[in-house]
Amino acid sequence: MSCFAPTLLCVFMAATAAASDYEELRQTLDSVVEQNRSLQEEVETLRDEVRSARDEAADARAVAERAPVSAGTATGTGGLRLLDLSFDFISAAGFSSVEDEFIDSLQGGGHDPRRRGFNLGQLEISALGAVDPYFDAEMHLIYFLDTEGESGFELEEAFGTTRMLPFALEEHGLEIEFGQMFTEFGRTNPIHPHAWTWLDQPIVLSRFFGGDGMRGTGVRAGWLLPLPWTSEFHLGAQNAQGETMVSFLANDEVFEERPIGGRPFAERGNRSLADLVYLARWTNSFDLSPTWTGQIGISGLAGPNSTGSDANTWIYGADFVLKWMPLVSDRGYPFVEIEAEWIGRRYEADSFFGCAEEEDCDDPVALGSTTLNDWGAYAQMLWGFHRSWATGLRLEMAQGSGDSVGLYAARSEDPFRDDRMRISPLLQWAPSEYSRLRLQYNYDRADFLSDNDSHTLWLGLELILGSHPAHRF
Repeated sequence: MSCFAPTLLCVFMAATAAASDYEELRQTLDSVVEQNRSLQEEVETLRDEVRSARDEAADARAVAERAPVSAGTATGTGGLRLLDLSFDFISAAGFSSVEDEFIDSLQGGGHDPRRRGFNLGQLEISALGAVDPYFDAEMHLIYFLDTEGESGFELEEAFGTTRMLPFALEEHGLEIEFGQMFTEFGRTNPIHPHAWTWLDQPIVLSRFFGGDGMRGTGVRAGWLLPLPWTSEFHLGAQNAQGETMVSFLANDEVFEERPIGGRPFAERGNRSLADLVYLARWTNSFDLSPTWTGQIGISGLAGPNSTGSDANTWIYGADFVLKWMPLVSDRGYPFVEIEAEWIGRRYEADSFFGCAEEEDCDDPVALGSTTLNDWGAYAQMLWGFHRSWATGLRLEMAQGSGDSVGLYAARSEDPFRDDRMRISPLLQWAPSEYSRLRLQYNYDRADFLSDNDSHTLWLGLELILGSHPAHRF
C-alpha cells in the first residue's frame, strides 16, 4: 500500500499537469481564433474606409472645383466669381492611304484630324463659375482651322445651372440647366473633344449628330432619383434649327454639304411646341464590387426634320460602361475601362415636288415619302497598364436601309449612310492630367471608297493650361 500510493500520486500529478496544458492550449487557440476574427474585421473596416476615402476624395474634388475660389468686382450684392479658367489645345499629324477629300468624309467629326500632315483640332477656352448662391454659369469658346485652313470661332456652350430652387427642390435631387448646351444623349455626345479617349468622334455620332455634336439652345431638368443606387433622369427641350441639329430641322447649309439621304431641303420654321426637339435619358450607376463600378443608360430624342411639313425624326440608344481600379493604385494606375454604345435613327422623309435648287427650276424634282433607318455602334476598351501609359482598342460599325437619292445614286455611294466598319488600336502616354500624347491607327472599310478600305495613322498631342472641370463618370 505504501508503495502503491506514490504511484497514484504521480499519475494524479501527471494528469493534472496534462489537463492544465490542455486548458492552456485551448485558451491559446481561442485567443488565436479571436485575434483572427478581429483581424478580419479590421481588414473589412479598412477596406470600407479606403472605399469611403476614395469616394469622399472624389466628391471633395468635385465640390472644390465647384466652390468659388476668388471673387471678382462686386456689383450690388453679387459678383462673378471664377471657378475655372482653362485653355485646351488639341492637335494631330498623320498620313492616310486615301486622299484628303476622302479623309474629310471618313473623319466626320468637326474636330477630328481630317487631312494629311498637320491638323489643329481646336483651341478651347473654358470658364465656369458660381454667379451667386442660386446659379452657376459655364462657357466654352472654340477656335479652329477648317480643312481649307480658314479660321473659325464658335460658341460651343454657354449655360446656367441652378444651385438653389424654390421650396428647396434641390434637396430632392432636382437641377435645371438652361442656355446653349450639348444634348444629354448617350455617352460621347455630351462631352467635349478633350475628354474623348480616342482622337476622333465615333462614326455613328458623326452621322446622326454632325461634326460638332448635337447641341442647341433650350432647357434640361435633371432629377437624382431617391433610390439605393445612383439613378438620374433627364428631360429636355431644345430648338431644332441650326447646323448642330443635323437630324432635325438643321438649315439649308447643312443640306448643301451633307443632306440626309440626299433629300432636298424644305424650310420649316418654329410654329409650335411640336417643332422643338425633346430629350429623355435615364442612367443608373452601380458599385459591383470594391474594385468594379458600372453604369447603364438609355436615351431617346424626337423632333421634326426639314424634308417636309409633317416629317419627323426619332433617335434612340443604349450605352454602358464598366471601370476597374484596385483599392491601392499608383495615381489611378492600373485601370480598365470598357465602354459601348448603340444608336438607331428613324428618319421620316416627306414627299417632295419642286426645285432642288432655287436658281434651277428647269428640271423639278419629284420624290415620294419614305423612311430611312440607320443604326450604328462602337465598343472600346482602355487598359492603363503602367503609370502614365495605356493602350486600347475601339471597334465601330454603321449600317442602314432605304436608298439615298439626289447627290447619291444609292446608299452605297452616300458617305454618311453607307455600310462602314472601323478598327482603331491606340497607345497613350499621359504624364499628367494636363498633357497627353496619343498614337492611333484607323483601318476603315467603307462602301463609298473606290477601293473599299483605307489605312490612316495619327499622332495627337493635347495640352491643358489652367484648371479644368472634373470629367464625368
